[in-house]
Amino acid sequence: MSKLAIIYHSAHGHTEFIARQVQVGALDVDGIDADLVKAEDIARTPDRLVDYDGFIFGSPTYLGGVSASFKGFMDATGRLWRTQQLKGKLAAGFTVSSLPSGDKQSTLMSMFVFSMQHGMLWVGNPILPEQHSGVPYDEAANRLGSWSGLMAQAGHSAPADSFVAGDVKSA
Repeated sequence: MSKLAIIYHSAHGHTEFIARQVQVGALDVDGIDADLVKAEDIARTPDRLVDYDGFIFGSPTYLGGVSASFKGFMDATGRLWRTQQLKGKLAAGFTVSSLPSGDKQSTLMSMFVFSMQHGMLWVGNPILPEQHSGVPYDEAANRLGSWSGLMAQAGHSAPADSFVAGDVKSA
């Protein structure tokens, strides 16, 4: 059984909603055990990361980057970086913002660079945007066209009501 940690920060519940969708998808894969882990919790005990085979990182995009809480988690892994204890583990990422772009690519790039510095192997998003095959835009998987990781757009309502079907489907 491979152990996967879905490490996320969510101030208003939107990123957590997507994290839970990612977990559902991961648990559908035979041989995967997927844990939801809050970034602020693992930041206190980063040595626990060595027990996982891979990671999916999730953060809202705030002002073009990861949230302060997610950055705190990243910074807490310095000792693991020095010893390269995360080298060779798989990594991927997702982000949420309220606008179609919202500079989400910058957030994913922060996660990518963090992963590369630890020697992890980044896994992108292989889903072709479905709207090009006739699926209505709001129902299309990968409707925002990101190959470096999952991008989702949240409205300003409750998390379960904030996402169009395509973004939930992509998760």
